Amino acid sequence: MFKKKREFKVLPTHIAFIMDGNRRWAKQRGLNKMLGHKQGAVAMKKIVDQLAELDGVKYASFFAFSTENWNREPREIEYLFQLIRNFVKDNEADCEKKNIRLRTIGDNSRLPEDLQEVIANAEKSTQDNTGLVVNLAINYGGRDDIVQAVNKLIEKGEAVSIESLKENLYSAPAPDIDLLIRTSGEMRVSNFMLFQMAYSEFYFTKKHWPEFDKAELMKALQEFAKRNRRFGGK
Repeated sequence: MFKKKREFKVLPTHIAFIMDGNRRWAKQRGLNKMLGHKQGAVAMKKIVDQLAELDGVKYASFFAFSTENWNREPREIEYLFQLIRNFVKDNEADCEKKNIRLRTIGDNSRLPEDLQEVIANAEKSTQDNTGLVVNLAINYGGRDDIVQAVNKLIEKGEAVSIESLKENLYSAPAPDIDLLIRTSGEMRVSNFMLFQMAYSEFYFTKKHWPEFDKAELMKALQEFAKRNRRFGGK
């Protein structure tokens, strides 16, 4: 079991993950890159289960497929969609059991119709769960998120403000990101939830995503607890 909230000085309410390094993990082992993605899905499932044990963590967002990922070869894209399809279907019942709410953020309209249906069914079946909210970012881009939120406000004839933008982002009603974790040694945000991470704390690790485990998550949470968050104040 995980440590309880009282054993941490503070916990992030919203954690976001840029799951990088699946292909590099596979290459280092002489494996097909698809196996790296498959192992990445296994790692994600474990992290979701571990976060669900922490009462203080309310939201977890995972960058599963970006708007830029369409530039990859069709075979890899198809495989990624199959992994997402299997992940959602295989974990729907488990989410019910563990009181996890599953949501997707991004423009689902470009996804295969059967995948859209799988996603819609899972979102509906878990919508009343009150535990951890898991946001799967699929066909998601931070700039696109801001643009679509502004367009929503224009269509409704509402003024654009910080609060109105927040309410119309794909991730609403999730709060801003407290802790952003990126794996595989890269130190950039790659167009992920740009508005939501205005005051996020960053944690970078050289471990590839398939290697990211409970011990590394603990390190990130412990590091977060040491940070002095002033939000522009003293």
